[in-house]
Amino acid sequence: MAGSNLIRLSFALCFLVASLDASEGDADPIYMVCLEECEKSGCVGGKCFQHCKFSSDGKPIDVPWYLQEPLYQKWKRWDCGSDCRYYCMVAREEERQKLGGKPVKYHGKWPFKRVYAIQEPAAVAFSAITLALQFHGWITFFILLNYKLPLRPDKRPYYEYTGLWHIYAILAMNFWFWSAVCHSRDVELTEKLDYSAAVALIGFSFILTILRAFDVRDEASRIMVAAPLIAFVTTHILYLNFYKLDYGLNMKVCMVMGVAQLLIWGGWVSVTSHPSRWKVWLFNVGGILAVLLEIYDFPPYKGFLDAHALWHAANIPLAYICWSFVRDDAEFRTLTLLKKIK
Repeated sequence: MAGSNLIRLSFALCFLVASLDASEGDADPIYMVCLEECEKSGCVGGKCFQHCKFSSDGKPIDVPWYLQEPLYQKWKRWDCGSDCRYYCMVAREEERQKLGGKPVKYHGKWPFKRVYAIQEPAAVAFSAITLALQFHGWITFFILLNYKLPLRPDKRPYYEYTGLWHIYAILAMNFWFWSAVCHSRDVELTEKLDYSAAVALIGFSFILTILRAFDVRDEASRIMVAAPLIAFVTTHILYLNFYKLDYGLNMKVCMVMGVAQLLIWGGWVSVTSHPSRWKVWLFNVGGILAVLLEIYDFPPYKGFLDAHALWHAANIPLAYICWSFVRDDAEFRTLTLLKKIK
């Protein structure tokens, strides 16, 4: 089930690769002239920015150190270059709209409207809701195991995959947190953290998929499965962060692990008699429909809601279905083991 969840994530990451190339908007001569004038004058139309007495690389232009940008502005990354790009984009899109033109992408992104310094407010909101649902699913899973289902004499749950799902929950919440941060402000640091969290989640989900689908319960066998995959995923994350943020390579890695998980879960659902296997089918169908949102890309409605934001919205019910299956699986496996003991 976790693997199916991350298949949609891997597809989403793949479609994001295309957005990193030069876009039509930032190649527009009018937009480029606006940027040049803004960086010299610090103004776009009638709106001026006090912190635009600096060049686009952040270096002061004939001003003393105490006139440099405050630390909180640098932390939020709304520097002169960012403000110039945003307001030049807004001005150019208003002109384009008056002439009957359609919105175009700037620097790989659609022209979104900021809300309280948040770059993509809809995607951030949906990511936050999904994060909350992941936390809710984890807590209800914990309560079910420790307070509702029978425990072993040593007070440990009977469910053999308890620890794995706890790790999955932590990695999932970590990913959705950094997804919200990255969509709040997409800079190199937040992008690396977002991609690293996603790869870590996909990699661990691959391990969890193999162990659960093939019912691997022996600790030595689990280590044999997990060790090489953990080493590979760790190496890949280090490569992305400290050598080269290779989007093409990352796409291939995500695709291979995602498709492998899809095939494994599909085979498991076909042969199992699990009473909640229909939830896995439902989740997979919902995941495929969510992927279609990434394929059918369209400009943001009213400057807020685009296809990628709807993909984030689709994760909200799917996160609930995922943890619903996990709870059912824990109950099913616990009762099965108790019957064997009796």
